[in-house]
Amino acid sequence: MFAQKLNELFCKLGNHSIMCLATSLDNKVTARSMSIIIYDNKFYFQTDTNFQKAEQIKNNNNVALCCNNIQIEGVCKVLGHPLLGINSFFSDLYKKYYEGSFSKYSSLKDEILFEVMPSKISVWDYDDGKPYQEFFNFQDNTYQKVYYAI
Repeated sequence: MFAQKLNELFCKLGNHSIMCLATSLDNKVTARSMSIIIYDNKFYFQTDTNFQKAEQIKNNNNVALCCNNIQIEGVCKVLGHPLLGINSFFSDLYKKYYEGSFSKYSSLKDEILFEVMPSKISVWDYDDGKPYQEFFNFQDNTYQKVYYAI
């Protein structure tokens, strides 16, 4: 059930989205909109190594992403410069969907690519007017759908 529902979710998400990225360090949480590439059930973004979010992630790799009614918790890791050959899957999609940002920033020497491996995803939705929440837990590959009374 987990794999089937996860596949449906990622089909719904598509391969790119503007999402809110939340990071934290020393009890200070910050959030900002990011141009996200979605590939192989993971989330990718690039930024400058000197920016606050990069510093926060390097010291606390637990992050959250949010888009519409979908909340994602995950662990972030550095993949190197976005134009490295090994990262071409990202740069090709980033150029296709975010051409302006790709042209302005991807070739800068201090740009860095991050990968978010989801650990939990929750989705709010409705079934014939009844609210429910779906929970995807990646640690034990479980899926749960919970209806709420209104």
